Amino acid sequence: MRGSLLAIGTACLLFGMLFTIEVRADSDFKVTLIGTGSPIPRPDRFGPSTLFEAGDQKFLIDAGRGAPVRLWQVRVPPGKIDVLFLTHYHSDHTSGIPDLWLTGWLPPPFGQRKTPFHVIGPTGAKVLMENLERAYALDIKIRIDDEKLPPEGIAVRVEEFDKEGVVYEKSGVKITAFEVSHGDAIKPAFGYRIDYKGHSAVISGDTRFNQNVIKYGAGADLLIHEVAMAPPALMQMPAIQRIIAHHTTPKEAGIVFTRARPKLAVYTHVALFSNESSAEPTLNDLVAETRQTYSGPLEVGEDLTSFEIGDTVTVHHFKP
Repeated sequence: MRGSLLAIGTACLLFGMLFTIEVRADSDFKVTLIGTGSPIPRPDRFGPSTLFEAGDQKFLIDAGRGAPVRLWQVRVPPGKIDVLFLTHYHSDHTSGIPDLWLTGWLPPPFGQRKTPFHVIGPTGAKVLMENLERAYALDIKIRIDDEKLPPEGIAVRVEEFDKEGVVYEKSGVKITAFEVSHGDAIKPAFGYRIDYKGHSAVISGDTRFNQNVIKYGAGADLLIHEVAMAPPALMQMPAIQRIIAHHTTPKEAGIVFTRARPKLAVYTHVALFSNESSAEPTLNDLVAETRQTYSGPLEVGEDLTSFEIGDTVTVHHFKP
């Protein structure tokens, strides 16, 4: 599997200039890495966000910086997302929510959502969305009065959960939330498993090495896991030590993959640290460290890489 980084530049905003990703007719379960980055504002890796398409349903897990831009690049208008699922409440996973919610309400070609914006997340989702409604109340009032946009399309429907278990089930799709460990003070924090037509895709969310990811990722077609890495010199700095301690190193992720044995292991939320005197680890460094504990199929995720899940998992790299 390829793990090299493709430079995709800044987002193109015109549908007519987009590359059409090849889709096989025999697969209607697809996963697209909308954003594979971290809080670092990189143009090649937007904020954490992952699109799951199962039949005619579209789900987004997290909405980090620029998520609607990336959705537009793969011809998914923001208004066509059926449910937004949240893993936790760090800003890099939620900063794209206002754009997704508000832009998805606008007329075509934005999708013009005509039903409430549906959010499912752990405890805290209601407070988050209530505060966004207050923050954008004037914009909403203006657009209803001036553009006659349907009020029901900007309404918000929030479902919260406080323990792991099935949080969504409809038309053959079952989505299970499972608790992960992102740090003693960072609670709640969850990952998700999506089951559809006898196949499954799992996303870890932000987490340290965690047995729950192995449990729910066991035998999955696709196991998408976060990863963080810093050069040895930076690991002497307390601030970097604290950050890495809240995430999973490549060696640790390799252990997760080895024990879970997915058809394909994928990295997302790729956090690579550097400063003026220490170069950022390369993707080759990342893969080499992973290979110390894992020898199976591995893909270092890039923004807009997609995966068709069927009898095999087929990888498509986005080409603008």
